[in-house]
Amino acid sequence: MPDFEYKGKAFYNPVEFALEKIGGRWKMPILWRLQHKVYRTGELKRDIKGISQKMLTQQLRELEKDGYINRKVYPEVPPRVEYSITKVGRTTIPIIDTLRKWGISEMKREGIDLTNK
Repeated sequence: MPDFEYKGKAFYNPVEFALEKIGGRWKMPILWRLQHKVYRTGELKRDIKGISQKMLTQQLRELEKDGYINRKVYPEVPPRVEYSITKVGRTTIPIIDTLRKWGISEMKREGIDLTNK
């Protein structure tokens, strides 16, 4: 497949492009949770261990910009913000599920304790 450029960045294959969209440490865990329910920012922060507020905000903005999640702001004091997965975002769930299953099998192969995982 030929090289291509998207938003000023060069890509060399579709996997590289896909990882640009949902790769990294936090985007898939966010999408995985949003498949089940609508979350407020604080709920996501509590549910995703190890993520900083700055990183959560950045990842949510990127996922929203790319059309994977919706952000709804309620005009209250203080403002309430909720995030939900979009139809396009739902297309990532089978991919994340496959990667999750593979990760579990690798953890077992490496002898990692899967209690409470």
